Amino acid sequence: MSEQGKGSASSSAAAPAPGSDTYKGWLFKWTNYLKGYQRRWFVLSNGLLSYYRTQAEMAHTCRGTINLATAHIDTEDACNIVLSSGGRTYHLKASTEVERQRWVTALELAKAKAIRMMNDQSDDSGDEEPTSQSERSELQGTLKILVSKLDDLSTCNDLIAKHGAALQRSLSELEGLKVPLEGGEKIKAVNERATLFRITSNAMINACRDFLHLAETHSRRWQRALQYEREQRTHLEETIEQLAKQHNSLERAWREAPTLVSSTPSAPTTNKDGSERALKEEASDEDEDTEYFDAMEDSPAFITVTATESTQHRRSQSNLSGASGSHANDWNQDDHMSPGYNDVSGRELQPRRQRRTRVPDKPNYSLNLWSIMKNCIGKELSKIPMPVNFNEPLSMLQRLTEDLEYHELLDKAARCDSSLEQMCLVAAFSVSSYSTTVHRTAKPFNPLLGETYELDRLEEFGYRSLCEQVSHHPPAAAHHVISQRGWTLWQEITIASKFRGKYLSIMPLGAIHLQFHSSGNHYVWRKVTSTVHNIIVGKLWIDQSGDIEIVNHRTKETCQLKFSPYSYFSRDVPRKVTGVVADSGRQAHYILSGTWDDKIESAKIVHSSRGGSGSEGKQKTVYQTLPPKLLWKKYSLPENAENMYCFSALALTLNEPEDGVALTDSRLRPDQRLMEDGRWDEANSEKQRLEEKQRAVRRRREAEASEALDEGTKYEGYQPLWFHQRRNSITGETNFVYKGGYWEVKERQDWGVCPDIF
Repeated sequence: MSEQGKGSASSSAAAPAPGSDTYKGWLFKWTNYLKGYQRRWFVLSNGLLSYYRTQAEMAHTCRGTINLATAHIDTEDACNIVLSSGGRTYHLKASTEVERQRWVTALELAKAKAIRMMNDQSDDSGDEEPTSQSERSELQGTLKILVSKLDDLSTCNDLIAKHGAALQRSLSELEGLKVPLEGGEKIKAVNERATLFRITSNAMINACRDFLHLAETHSRRWQRALQYEREQRTHLEETIEQLAKQHNSLERAWREAPTLVSSTPSAPTTNKDGSERALKEEASDEDEDTEYFDAMEDSPAFITVTATESTQHRRSQSNLSGASGSHANDWNQDDHMSPGYNDVSGRELQPRRQRRTRVPDKPNYSLNLWSIMKNCIGKELSKIPMPVNFNEPLSMLQRLTEDLEYHELLDKAARCDSSLEQMCLVAAFSVSSYSTTVHRTAKPFNPLLGETYELDRLEEFGYRSLCEQVSHHPPAAAHHVISQRGWTLWQEITIASKFRGKYLSIMPLGAIHLQFHSSGNHYVWRKVTSTVHNIIVGKLWIDQSGDIEIVNHRTKETCQLKFSPYSYFSRDVPRKVTGVVADSGRQAHYILSGTWDDKIESAKIVHSSRGGSGSEGKQKTVYQTLPPKLLWKKYSLPENAENMYCFSALALTLNEPEDGVALTDSRLRPDQRLMEDGRWDEANSEKQRLEEKQRAVRRRREAEASEALDEGTKYEGYQPLWFHQRRNSITGETNFVYKGGYWEVKERQDWGVCPDIF
C-alpha cells in the first residue's frame, strides 16, 4: 500500500505548530519483526494521540489511541520516540531529528495540558468520589473529625484572643499607673509577649485550615488514583482470563475438527483463495495484538499444476513418501539414504559405534514462567538470570551442531552433476535444521566464553564438527565442519533475542557458508526468525517465519524460500515452506514445497506462463511441473521422547561423555551434567558459580585493559583458541573462521592451552 512506503514524510507540512490544540503528521510505527516500521498518520488532539493507516481512515477507523495524561514519553536516539501507558507501548520514528523534536514538544505540551484539565475537573466535580460505600463513609468520617478538631482550635483561638485582649488592657492600665521605672519596663515586655502569642496562635489556626483544605483536595486525587489502579488490575485479570478461555476454545475446536488440516492442500493457493484471504486480513488491524495474523497478506506469487495429472492427484502422490520417485525421475540418486551406511562410492562402512539412546527422564518440577519473566520485558535474553528449570541439558553450541542431523543431504548434493539439483538439496538441508525445534521449547545453556564442542563422526559419517564460543557480549559462536564426502560448512552465529511479554523473538545473525570440493560451488544463506508464543498463558509453541535466499556465488543461481508464519485465519497447512530455484538469468527450474517440521518436495518445471491477477493486482506465474519428488523427510522421534526433552536421536548423543575431548568441551560443563542427571537444585548452584567465575574473569580483563591504557601500552583482549577473524571475500563481512590445529592437539592430547572455565 502507498501509506506503507518509507519515504520521508514531513509532519510539519500537514500540521500546525506544536503549541496548538491539534497536531497531525506522518510517523513510522513499529509493528513486528516481520514488517518492522510502518508509515502511519498520527493525530494529537485533546490530550489523546491516535493513529490511522491513512488520512482517509480518520472518518471511520481509528487503529489505536493513547492517553497522554498517564503516558510516559521517552526518546531512544535521534529520531525515535517511545510512548508507554497502561501496559501499551508505541515505538515511533520520525523522518528527521527536527521532526522528532517537534513531536516531542507537542506531546509534552499536550501531556501537561491534559494533566491540568484532569486536576481541574477533579477539583470541581463531586461525582469522582470513591464508589465504594464503606470507603466513602470512612473518608467522610475522617474529614468530619478534622473539621471538628479545626472548630476546637478556632474556639481556643477565640478564647486566646479574648483573654489576650483583656490581658493587654490590664497591662496598659498598669502601665498608666505611677510605678517605678523598672516595673514599667517589665509590664511593657509582658505586653509585647502577649501580642506575639496572639499572632502565633492566629498563624497556627491558619495553618490548620490550609491543612484541612489540602487534605480534602488530595484525598480525592489519591482515591481516584487508587480506583484507577484497581480498574487496571481488574482489566488485566479479565484480559488474561479471556485469553485463557480463547486458547482453550481454540484447542477444543482443533481437536474436534482434525480433518481440516488433512484436507488442506499443501500446494500454493489459487487466485480466488488468495483474494479472499487477503481481503480478510486487510480488514484486520496491524497492531501488536494481531501482528502475526496479518503477516500473511502476501499471497503466493505462483501456481503449480502437474503436467500429466490433475492437481488433486498430484497432492495425493506428494503425500506418499517416495512413491513419487518413480515418476519422471530426473535425479541420479535415490530418494532416501540410510544415514551412515553408504560412503561416496556406495560401499558399506564398518558397523557404527554404539551410542546411547536415552537420557534420564525430565523431573516434574513446577515453576511459574510469568513470575520470573514479567520483570524482564525488553531485556536481552542472554542477560536474564534463568534457573535451569527453563533449560534443556544441552548448550547452544550443541544445538548449533544439531543442524547436521540430516548431513546425508549434503553427501548426496556433493555427488550431483547438476548445480540446480544440488541447490534443491542444499535448500532442503537449510529447512531440515528447523525440524527439531517444533517441540523444543526449552532454552539451551548459554555457553561460557571459550567453551567448545566437538562432534567427531569421521568413522561413521565422514565428518568432523567443532564449535567455539568466541564472544560473550554479544554472544557469538563459530562453527566449522569438514566432511570427507566432499563438502565444508562454516558459520558464525550471533543470537539477538527480545522478550516482548506475549512472545519471545530469537533472531540468528550471521551467514552460513557451504562449499563443495569437486565443483567449487559456494552457497551462502542466513537463518529465519524463531518466535516462542504463549509466554503468559497457554502451552508454549514455536514458529519459524521469514525468507531465506540461498545464493550459489560461483554460478549465481538462487533459491528463494518463504517460511509462512502461522495464522489461525490462514487456509494453508501450518509451518508451510515454499520456494523457487532459478538460474543466473532468474529463469525458474524447480518448485519446492512442504513444511519445516515434516518434509520438503521438489517438482521440476516444464513450462511456465502468466496467469490471472492476484489479490493486489499482480499477475501470478503458473508453473507446469512434473510430479513432485521427496527430497527430505523428518525422522521419527525416539520412544518416550516427550519425557526426554523431546530430543531427537542425534540430540540424545550430543551430551554423551567421551574420552579425549578438550577441557573446555560442553560435555564437561558441571551444571549441565547435573541437570541431565536430574539434580536441578545442585545444577542451579553450580550455574551461579560458573557465571560468577566468568564475571570475575571479565572484570580482571577490564582492569588489565584500563591499566594498559593508563601506561600507554597496547592491550590484546580475549582471543579464541581455534578461530580467528578474517574478512570474507564474498559477503564482505569479517567473521571468525577455523584456523586449524584442534584435531592435531586432540591427537596429541596436549590440552595445556585450554583456559580453566569450569
